[in-house]
Amino acid sequence: MGQSININLVSFFLLVLLLPSLSLAGMIVGEELVYVVRKGDTLELVGARTGGNWWKIAKDNNIDASRRLQLGQQLKVNTRRIIPATIENGIIINVPDRTLYYFRGGQLTRSFPIGLGMLSSKTGKDWKTPLGKFKVIAKEKNPIWYVPPSIQEEMEMDGKEVKITVPPGPDNPLGRYALKTTMPGIMIHETIRPSSVYQFRSHGCMRVQAENMVKFFEEVELNTPGEVIYRPVKAAVSEKGRVFLEVHRDFYKLEKNPEEEARKQLEKTGAIHIIDWQKVQKVLKERSGTAEDVSL
Repeated sequence: MGQSININLVSFFLLVLLLPSLSLAGMIVGEELVYVVRKGDTLELVGARTGGNWWKIAKDNNIDASRRLQLGQQLKVNTRRIIPATIENGIIINVPDRTLYYFRGGQLTRSFPIGLGMLSSKTGKDWKTPLGKFKVIAKEKNPIWYVPPSIQEEMEMDGKEVKITVPPGPDNPLGRYALKTTMPGIMIHETIRPSSVYQFRSHGCMRVQAENMVKFFEEVELNTPGEVIYRPVKAAVSEKGRVFLEVHRDFYKLEKNPEEEARKQLEKTGAIHIIDWQKVQKVLKERSGTAEDVSL
């Protein structure tokens, strides 16, 4: 069923690929792993750590999502996905798959799940993570959080203490490490709410699990370029000639015709003659976020 790993020692999404960048786009990475449940784990938290939808994990393991996980329980988790785009040196963030891809010297050196911006809040403000290019302009260890007025307004509406700043410490939402970007108000930072990773719950920032952020913070240099893209439908051909299709839910409502986009991406593979269209329809219907084999 795959190898069992301890996520305290290694991230499911740590990938070191010694391949040229031109061949990386459309590559299939990840595998089927066995996750061993730890104390305090929930399906949502397992999904946050592995980059998987909690409902997909429940379905694949034939378990009742309303029941508590058992300590030591083994869960089959499929982390297989398709690299959406490449950059010689820098960061690619694909909103639908909630994954950060980090490239150095044309190689994918690290990738991991992230949390992104929610559609809206109680105040009616749009908190979606913005698309477009950016640069890392500051690295802050033990950052101070300067609370935006719009979030102060939310605090007041919720009956909470309205804070203007939050000092470094265990209650700081930015965690211990934060990367400031050229996107106004948008940071890539550690989170004190680990279950919110791989969800759309932030106010636009990219939330990262502690074990991933520590190493990423050390590696990223100032002026590192990046881009936030939106590609909910991806297709690729494996080294064995099998065709894979990956479809995510359109959280930001930007994909007008997923069926048409799927056909377009599959045609680009040059292997449309070996595609099982019933499998394609199943993948489009489920939108599991996992790269699925749609070959005959």
